[in-house]
Amino acid sequence: MMKNFLKTFARQGLISSVLLLGLTATASAAGYPDRPITMIVAYGPGGGTDLIARLIAPYVEKYLGNDARIVVSNKAGAGGAIGFTEIAKAAPDGYTIGFLNTPNLISIPIERQANYTWRGFDLIGNLVDDPGAFTVNSASPMKDLKDLVTYAKANPGKVTVGSTGVGSDDHLAMLFFERAADVKMTHVPYKGSAEVRTGLLTGQLVVGAINVGEALQYMQGGASIRMLGQMSLKRTNLAPDTPTFAEQGFQMESASLRGLAAPKGLPAEVREKLVKAVAQAAVDPGYLKQAALLFAPVRYLAPEAYEKELLSTEKDLLELWKVAPWKE
Repeated sequence: MMKNFLKTFARQGLISSVLLLGLTATASAAGYPDRPITMIVAYGPGGGTDLIARLIAPYVEKYLGNDARIVVSNKAGAGGAIGFTEIAKAAPDGYTIGFLNTPNLISIPIERQANYTWRGFDLIGNLVDDPGAFTVNSASPMKDLKDLVTYAKANPGKVTVGSTGVGSDDHLAMLFFERAADVKMTHVPYKGSAEVRTGLLTGQLVVGAINVGEALQYMQGGASIRMLGQMSLKRTNLAPDTPTFAEQGFQMESASLRGLAAPKGLPAEVREKLVKAVAQAAVDPGYLKQAALLFAPVRYLAPEAYEKELLSTEKDLLELWKVAPWKE
C-alpha cells in the first residue's frame, strides 16, 4: 500500500512539475519583454540600415507592449559578417534581434568561412528593398555611365569604387559592371555607406556604390553627390529622373533586402509576438510617413515570403560563384 501511495505521489508530483513548467513558460511569454531588447545593425551609424533600425524600433516597441525598450547597437565590419555573427551566436530568447542585409548575408558564407548561414536565424520580417546605384561627387565631370566607361577605359584601375564590403551588393554590382562594360576598376571596402559617402565628398573615391534610398538621404542632407544610374528594373518612384543601367545599355539589376531576424530557436510564443509586432509596425502610418522622408524603399515580407527571397538569392549567387567568384 505504501508502495502504491509513493507511486501515486510521484506521478502527481511529476504532473504538477509539468504543469508548473507550462505555466512558467506561458507566464514568461506573456511577460515578454521584461528587459531591454538589443537590435544589432551590422553596419556603421548613419547608413541606410542604421537609419531604418532607429526609425522602426519605437514602432516595434509600441506593438510589443509591456513597456518594451529596444536599443540599437552597431557592430560594423567585415562586410556585415561581424554583426550577423553577433546575432547568430546570441541566446535565442528574444532579447537579441538584428538586421540581415542581402546579398552580404548569403555571399559571405559562399566566399569564405563564416560563423553563420542565413538558415541559422529565425526570420521575423523584411522591411526594405533598396536598389543599387553608382554615385559621384557633384564636381565630377561624369554625367552618366558612358562618361564613366570612357574614363575607366582611358585609366585602367584608377576608378576607385567604394562599397560596404567584399561580397556586398555594391561590390557585386561593381564586378558585374566591369564585365558588362569591359573595364577595370579598383574596389575600396568600407564598414558602411556613410563612410562611402565621406570618401566621395573628400575625393578619396571616384565612384560610390550606394543604394538609391541611401544616396537620396545623403543628398537631402546636403551631400554634394549625384547618381549616374540606378540598378532597378525600371525607374523607382524615389528617383524618377535617374535612368536605369538598362536604359544606358547595361543589362543588370541589384538591390539590398533589409529585414529583421533573431537567433535560431526562439520560443514559439516569443517568435509569434515579435513577428506580429514587426508586421504591425511595418504598416503603421507614422512609420511609413517617416520612412518616405528617409527615402527608404519599404517592402514588408512575412517570414515565409522572406525565406523564399533568400532561397532565390542563394541559388543565383551559387551559380555566379561557379563562373565568376568575387574574392577580391
